[in-house]
Amino acid sequence: MKIKNAIAFVTGANRGIGRAFVEELLNAGAAKIYAAARNTKTLADLVARAPDRVVPVALDVTKPDMIRTAAKNHNDVNLLINNAGIATFEGLIAANDIEAARSEMETNYFGPLNLVRAYTPVLSANGGGAIVNVASIVSHVNFPAIGSYSASKAAVHSLTQGIRAELAAQGTQVFGVYPGPVDTDMSAEFPMDKTPTNTVVQNVLEGIEEGEEDIYPDPMSAELHAGLLSDPKAIEKQAGEMLPQ
Repeated sequence: MKIKNAIAFVTGANRGIGRAFVEELLNAGAAKIYAAARNTKTLADLVARAPDRVVPVALDVTKPDMIRTAAKNHNDVNLLINNAGIATFEGLIAANDIEAARSEMETNYFGPLNLVRAYTPVLSANGGGAIVNVASIVSHVNFPAIGSYSASKAAVHSLTQGIRAELAAQGTQVFGVYPGPVDTDMSAEFPMDKTPTNTVVQNVLEGIEEGEEDIYPDPMSAELHAGLLSDPKAIEKQAGEMLPQ
C-alpha cells in the first residue's frame, strides 16, 4: 500500500495518535484525509493546515448509523485507519462493575468491527486498499492495572487476524499496530518512557508501505514482542506485577 495519493479515513483524529496520523499522512502525500471525531470543532486547526485535503467528519464510533452514513458519503476511501479508542484504567476484578469494560469493548472493538463491515465494499470497489487497526502491545499480554483495556485490545488483535483472512480474496491488506507507551493524554499518568506520537506514526506508515502486517512501532513494543516470542510466561508474570491500585 502506497501512502502517496492515498485517500484515508482516520478515526479519533482530533488528538494523540489519530492527530499524528493526519499530520504524517499529509507529509507523506496522501491526496485526501477524512479526519473523524465526535466534535469536528476539535479538528479546525488540522483542516486549516490543508483545507483542500483534510475533510472533517463528525463520527462517534459507537454509533453504527453514523458509521454507515460515513461510508455512504465518503466512498472514495482506500485506506481505513481504525484509531479511536478509550482507556478507563480499571482492573477486571478491582472495578466496581463491568461498565468500564463494556464501554471499552464498544469503542475499541465493536467500533472497528462496524467500520470494517461498512467500508469493506468501499475498499473492494476502490481496488482493495488497506485497513489499519491500532491495537496495543497489551493485545498480547494483559496488564492487570488496565485489565479491561487489555482485554478490549486483545479483541482487536483477534479481529485483525480474522478480517485479514476474510478480506484477502478482495485484495485488502490488513495491518495490526501494537504500540507500547506513546506520549498522549491517555498515557499521561504512567511514569515511563514514551515515544512521540509522530515518531510512532512515521514508523507505522513505513511498515504499511513495506507490507509489514504486524507493526511494533516503538522500542518498548518491539522489545516486549521479542520477549513474548522467547519466553511468554516470563512476560506474563512481569506484566502481572502491575496491579490495580
